[in-house]
Amino acid sequence: MAKQPKRRALRGKGPTPKAENRPNHKRYRGGEDSTRKRTERKRLDSKRSDRKRDFRREPREHHDTVAGRNAVVEALRAGIPAKELVVATGVDIDERLEESVRLAQKMGIGIREIERRQIENMTGIANHQGIALVAKPFQYSSQKEIFARAKEPALFVAVDGVTDPRNIGAIARSAAAFGADGLLIPERRNAPLTASAWKASAGAAARLPIAQVTNLVRSMQDAKEFGCFIVGLDGDADTAVEAMEIADQPIYLVVGSEGRGLSRLVRENCDLLIKIPMSNTVESLNASVAMSIALYAVDRKRNVL
Repeated sequence: MAKQPKRRALRGKGPTPKAENRPNHKRYRGGEDSTRKRTERKRLDSKRSDRKRDFRREPREHHDTVAGRNAVVEALRAGIPAKELVVATGVDIDERLEESVRLAQKMGIGIREIERRQIENMTGIANHQGIALVAKPFQYSSQKEIFARAKEPALFVAVDGVTDPRNIGAIARSAAAFGADGLLIPERRNAPLTASAWKASAGAAARLPIAQVTNLVRSMQDAKEFGCFIVGLDGDADTAVEAMEIADQPIYLVVGSEGRGLSRLVRENCDLLIKIPMSNTVESLNASVAMSIALYAVDRKRNVL
């Protein structure tokens, strides 16, 4: 029987080279040609990226701002402390914008031109009409200063869970109108004094001492030690606002949010709860409206007494 020839064994080519070492691979780094192409590709990608830049995806600047032509000119007329007026590049000019620029120059506020989408990032408002005013941080008083400057009988106003800055501004406006000695705003779960609040106060925030307090209940206890009666506005109270008999005494008046009202601990620490009688078809009043009515009632009783 004839001997079968031996089959030749297959030989391996060894391990696969890295992509950078394979001439036909896009990541090949073997020659100057490849390096030049790669550099050129990066340059083109960079240009493309600049053209497609989306300001909405960039980190927001989180400035306290007022945006829109009417809002900005009104804020400047009200004298909001501001550090910068920003105007969109190529924006259409009208009387409101011209007045805003003129007022900003008169007040020594810096004016800067930026892209429209940068204004959107800064304000969080898409329909900003190409203009926004950047407010300065509000300079709060301390509770100690407010108590020290109070007249006799003292009248302090406080809020509990009021998160709309416009409500805070309106409450400040009413407090100043009826001669309150100061406004106390808890740091948590309440709106601070923003540009919107300042605007809603119609400049009253500049005349009324306002303090941020760490804890509202503690502030109420301090007021008790100061000699105040703590009066809370509560829709379920038994006493109507016009029947309040302690209006001639030092008062610390607290209002809660429209929906939730006073929190449990705040309600428990009040010396007196009062309500504003209303039609059964209305569940509750806006916090700033309720505070205005209560302050008016206190003022009337004090003037009569």
